[in-house]
Amino acid sequence: MAPSVGTSADVEVEAAPVSAKYTKLFIDGQFVDALSGKTFDTLDPRNGELIAKVAEADKEDVDLAVQAARKAFDEGPWPRLSGYERGRILFKYADILEQHADELAALETLDNGKPVQYARQLDVAGAVRIMRIFAGYADKISGRSVKMDGSYQGYTLHEPIGVVGQIIPWNFPLVMFATKVSPALACGNTVILKPAEQTPLTALYAAHLATEVGLPPGVLNVLPGFGPTAGAAIASHIGIDKVSFTGSTEVGRKIMIAAANSNLKPVTLELGGKSPLIILDDADLDLAVQLSYMAIFFNQGQVCCAGSRIFVQEGIYDAFLKKSIELAKQRVIGDPFKGGVEHGPLVDQLQLKTVMGYIESGKEEGANLVIGGNQIGSKGYYVEPTIFADVQDNMKIAKEEIFGPVMSVFKFKSVEEIIQRANNTNYGLAAGIVTKNIDLANRFSRSIRAGIIWINCYHIVDPSLPFGGYKMSGIGRENGEYVLQNYLQVKAVVTPLYDSPWL
Repeated sequence: MAPSVGTSADVEVEAAPVSAKYTKLFIDGQFVDALSGKTFDTLDPRNGELIAKVAEADKEDVDLAVQAARKAFDEGPWPRLSGYERGRILFKYADILEQHADELAALETLDNGKPVQYARQLDVAGAVRIMRIFAGYADKISGRSVKMDGSYQGYTLHEPIGVVGQIIPWNFPLVMFATKVSPALACGNTVILKPAEQTPLTALYAAHLATEVGLPPGVLNVLPGFGPTAGAAIASHIGIDKVSFTGSTEVGRKIMIAAANSNLKPVTLELGGKSPLIILDDADLDLAVQLSYMAIFFNQGQVCCAGSRIFVQEGIYDAFLKKSIELAKQRVIGDPFKGGVEHGPLVDQLQLKTVMGYIESGKEEGANLVIGGNQIGSKGYYVEPTIFADVQDNMKIAKEEIFGPVMSVFKFKSVEEIIQRANNTNYGLAAGIVTKNIDLANRFSRSIRAGIIWINCYHIVDPSLPFGGYKMSGIGRENGEYVLQNYLQVKAVVTPLYDSPWL
């Protein structure tokens, strides 16, 4: 019998300090019902109870949003404002998000299940910072001049790409809202955004706040709904010029196909991961344990770049495992609205079923379950922090993205061996190494095929630093100057030069 953490009793939850105010579609600056009149339930992951009924967008609603966004782009002021003016409005948007931080954090926790302290300190604060950074980029977007052969000069214009469709996941709803919307708007585009059906509430609240800062109607449209209907309509709509998606690799494939089959619109995809964290014999053991703990258990493991493959060199393997078990026992699990709670529920029943299925698979294939592995109670979607030891590379839990609080620990001997094993995955989103040897760290960072490498740290991201993956972890980059390329067209202009003394 594996040691257990938490309790089998139902987690007692207190009343949420917030309710859902905005539950309709946001199109052309107004909240409206879906044309079909349909709604769907958004549920409290703490107990599975109804939070609110939310309007369900479908193809016809996407058509209306495209009409509004198209008109706002083709005829409205937003693309024609100076970068300074767009930036000024986005700075105001960031300010008003910050002013409503407590309510946004409470909505995020209510809809997603993450501890409210993290929602306030990381998610809302992060969204505000992202918005401010891209507000600052708005007046710095410019082309360049080109000296050409002969009596001609050339220059480039960087112009907004047009109407942008954006589809975001449920694990960091408000952060992903800001990550997608702010660079697209800074470049002068108009946006149609579909939040995840599990977590629509903060995006809708943020849409309401947009009306208070002078964002023109039609520039931002928010359509809650489901992937096979609203999401598919966005990906395939001929009136949408660009699609940006964050989510699973499986859905990313479908979006690429839909975009290609419509108007060959460009796509940006930030997809799944199975990221390795490599711990060498010379590592600071306590640091390594803390980093691996955070790498997989943060946000209940619902992180695309989670350190879900922990490779430990054989000299410290047993000591690492012992300390990791002790730390997992101390993790505070409970109602995410209560102070001090580190570990809330998973987002919904489907995710709970998925994670428990992977845990059963790990046991069936012979991995050593050393702690956790159970659902907590019968109400809500709580899963114990779980650690498997002696995991083999061919096991299902070693190859597939679990997206839950399940740590898989592997043993290795040599650096040469571990570079090959770390790269032996279809994914390439992130990787980490813990070592005191800078030469090995540098070798590792150049050898691993992943979009971000963390040396003696993990989960350190910044809006100024590019984020994205190799291989099946995606196409393109989010954040920093790199993301602006996703939302701009480059136009070359050539003019003749007459009687130039420089010819």
